[in-house]
Amino acid sequence: MKFRNYEDYYSHFKRLILLEREAEIEFHRREIKRLSGEKRERLGRAILNLRGKLVGRGLGGTYLVKYVRRGGLPQTEIKVGDLVIASKGKPRGNEIQGTVVEKTRFSLTVAYDRHPPSYALGKGVRIDLFANDVTFRRMLEALRRLKENSKLLDLLLGRVEPKVISKPLKIFNGKLNNSQRAAVFKAVASDPVFLVHGPPGTGKTTTVSEIIYQLVKVGNRVLATADSNVATDNLVEKLANYGIKVVRVGNPSRITDTVVKYTLDYLLQYDEDYKRALRLYEEVDSLKEEQEKYTSPSPRWRRGMSDEDIVRYAEKGESVRGVPVKVIRAMADWLRIQRRINALIEKAKEYEAIAIDRILENAEVICSTNSSAGSEVLANRDFDVVVIDEATQSTEPSCLIPMVKGERWLMAGDHKQLPPTVLSEEAAPHLQRTLFERMLEVYGSGIKEMLRVQYRMNEVIMRFPAKTFYDGKIIAHESVAHRTLRDLGIGVEVLGDVPHPYDRILDPDRPLVFTDTLGRSPERQRRGSTSYYNEGEARIVLRVVQNLLKLGLKAKDVGVISPYDDQVDHMRSLLWENGVPNEVEIKTVDGFQGREKEVIVVSFVRSNSYREIGFLVDTRRLNVAITRPKVKLVVIGDSLTLESHDVYRAFVEYTRSVGGYEVVLP
Repeated sequence: MKFRNYEDYYSHFKRLILLEREAEIEFHRREIKRLSGEKRERLGRAILNLRGKLVGRGLGGTYLVKYVRRGGLPQTEIKVGDLVIASKGKPRGNEIQGTVVEKTRFSLTVAYDRHPPSYALGKGVRIDLFANDVTFRRMLEALRRLKENSKLLDLLLGRVEPKVISKPLKIFNGKLNNSQRAAVFKAVASDPVFLVHGPPGTGKTTTVSEIIYQLVKVGNRVLATADSNVATDNLVEKLANYGIKVVRVGNPSRITDTVVKYTLDYLLQYDEDYKRALRLYEEVDSLKEEQEKYTSPSPRWRRGMSDEDIVRYAEKGESVRGVPVKVIRAMADWLRIQRRINALIEKAKEYEAIAIDRILENAEVICSTNSSAGSEVLANRDFDVVVIDEATQSTEPSCLIPMVKGERWLMAGDHKQLPPTVLSEEAAPHLQRTLFERMLEVYGSGIKEMLRVQYRMNEVIMRFPAKTFYDGKIIAHESVAHRTLRDLGIGVEVLGDVPHPYDRILDPDRPLVFTDTLGRSPERQRRGSTSYYNEGEARIVLRVVQNLLKLGLKAKDVGVISPYDDQVDHMRSLLWENGVPNEVEIKTVDGFQGREKEVIVVSFVRSNSYREIGFLVDTRRLNVAITRPKVKLVVIGDSLTLESHDVYRAFVEYTRSVGGYEVVLP
């Protein structure tokens, strides 16, 4: 889609953002009905057994309720700015909604537009996440800020002529191959945009890290982001290995242990101004304890009196509007302490701001998720270059959050793999077409460099996706091209105790095997579910995994994948009931994107007389599934159904051509 002007662009994406927000609310509504409160709490989307107390009025006349729980709050996705609902017991869906305005380790404060009902107060309150409103608001704010960044706006509207200049550099990482070096040479001097296309296993993040190193070396201030916390942390680790001064901004509870020492929160602990702020907050806590001895000026006792009125009447020793002098004096004492608390908090925030500013100013690269790039911490910071890793897993509005802070932009990703997850069916066709793809369409492949050497897969596994999705331009590095199960200590000689046909399926000299059920194991659906499962394929998966472990393969080196949630659930139950260790990861294709294992077992599930393959028709899902393994790929499916699609038919034919085809009747 081509946009005529800012207003056209703004209205288009604002509508999509609001559609997706509504879809997320509906998702949480359905999940609240389907899952127990305990399961929602384990997922980080609910907090149970809270005690709620009305603590005053907030901005715009909102009612503030503080929720606490003995022992503190559990780890949770709920954060400041999120939309939540309060209930007692299982929510019905029509409960009062509020916005989280403050969060500590021990409490959650929620603002409600009207006086909260009894079920939102007292003991036994449950708070449920209803929408991650923070991210949606940051997307909308980025859309508004776009008008101020004329260079970015011109880029998005297709009005610039990108300059891609190859500049020879002294490469820091001597292990980079020629295509990686070419990407670095071009990216560093390009203006205003450059794309790094990184197919599976080609070292995309390694290449991006070298580019950032080169940018920093010539004095650029860099903001580096990714859509997920995992991808962001991966980038932080690699940049730290370059000796770059990197600071990770974001929620510490979602950051991996290996990068904690690079987080803003960790670094603040050693800053003297921040220590001063903490001492002031300790004073505040002591004052709050003292304040508990006095009467809070709640509506019950205030009766229309202002703070000044209360203090004046207390000094005069007058009883007013039926409020005893003793209570008025107690409220005045409460207010005096509150004024001291407010002054201390204001001073503490000044110290905090000084400390944060010092740490961020000393950083050469700041890393965050796309959403966290719009946080208050980075509110007034601009950068020379914004780098977005895994950009093909980010929607365009998500990318805008960091991009509005920059003057040049680098994106890395692979548009041949799965697009970002979008809940709204109406918005999906637009939001799943990423900015990475749109820039390619608008400006052509001249702004892109594709990485061509992969360091993950045996070449037999690699050859089909390389030809089908990457025009045959990918090659396997010699270090992985011929790796098999033999390199993991599993040779033909140990297959003696493995029953037929699993001895052939697990033959280490066959890196790729398609196990064909020939329609003998039909798919099934659970009542009320739109997903599918296949019992026969699950039994084959069980036997493959059991025999792999019997041969000595470590459980952590095995991954089991299916496109369908219900098959994942079914396989988990079956494998765990039969003693398979939970170190064997069992996930959806989407959940395995960006991951790898020594051995991958895939169940395609679909098997029906109509030869209908559903959302498998998006062959990017096939690409992701079959590019996760290093040495062995076992695919289980019904060729009679799958071969209704040209690409799947070609895949089955390819397995035959490399001697990797077996029929197994469940």
